[in-house]
Amino acid sequence: MTILPDFSLKHYNTFGIDVNTKYFAAFSTIDELKELLDSQLSTNTKFILGGGSNILFTKNFDGLVLKNELKGIELVNEDANHFYVKTFAGENWHRFVSYCIQHNYAGLENLSLIPGNVGASPMQNIGAYGVEIKDVFESLEALKKSGKTIHNFSAKDCEFGYRESVFKRKYKDEFVILNVTFRLNKVPVFNTSYGAIEQELEKMKVQELSIQAISQAVINIRSSKLPNPKQIGNAGSFFKNPTISFTEYQTLQQVHTLMPHYKVDDLHIKVPAAWLIEQCGWKGYKNGDAGVHINQPLVLVNYANATGKEIYNLSEEIKRSVQNKFGIELEREVNII
Repeated sequence: MTILPDFSLKHYNTFGIDVNTKYFAAFSTIDELKELLDSQLSTNTKFILGGGSNILFTKNFDGLVLKNELKGIELVNEDANHFYVKTFAGENWHRFVSYCIQHNYAGLENLSLIPGNVGASPMQNIGAYGVEIKDVFESLEALKKSGKTIHNFSAKDCEFGYRESVFKRKYKDEFVILNVTFRLNKVPVFNTSYGAIEQELEKMKVQELSIQAISQAVINIRSSKLPNPKQIGNAGSFFKNPTISFTEYQTLQQVHTLMPHYKVDDLHIKVPAAWLIEQCGWKGYKNGDAGVHINQPLVLVNYANATGKEIYNLSEEIKRSVQNKFGIELEREVNII
């Protein structure tokens, strides 16, 4: 275990922002994590870094960045209907999903090709194409930074919401997620009604539906719509889809008759942030190396050497324009550091 001073994070965040941290170290065991948390090299913030896929660094980090490299996947239990699969937080998310599909553990196929590591999945309650982590979550273990004690969290304990959990608000920066156990189906329950999955399956000429086919369809769709972070710096969806009241939606629809929407409940409507942003003229926008992706306005991009501050300022301009045009406040999904 080595602690490195003045370390560049350019290759450790999917935006590719060129910032430095005062100190950097990686841990692959819980004992190493405890030792690093006790380190007196930096009395400032200690930041746990996973895959770097949902963060925007706006400045150098004056503290100790700890890279989570806890690895391992194992089947820990099964019953008549489910497999219980435990995976450590440092595992790449798509690699884990692929592993489950290869072993016919069903339930994660709609979440294929989402960037990042396993540890962030319950923190963000990641979701795509009609499935969220809370739908397949069994439990997780997390280390409390103060006291170095390990705690078990059930789905109820996590208080999952739309891209939310207790780890983003109530317990922000208090725990390090160590591993997650997922409850996966022995008999698949196919979810193809969301987005363009059915059309893609037809295009693929799929004769017999399977979790392998759905996963490939999702991969195809995501690859066609979203830029590869290895080619163009980005953090996926930058904003959450806003939820508004049904009354507010009715008022807006009188002016914006083509506004797409999804019913949340009898009182609330969800509106696609991508549509709002595109209506404000941002799709394909570019200022220097900071921009909005040409195919998906929900994705802000770093074309080469944009700073985190430039991308953050662009997000502020987008938020203001949507607020002015629709009276809707967009909320960032990406964490700002």
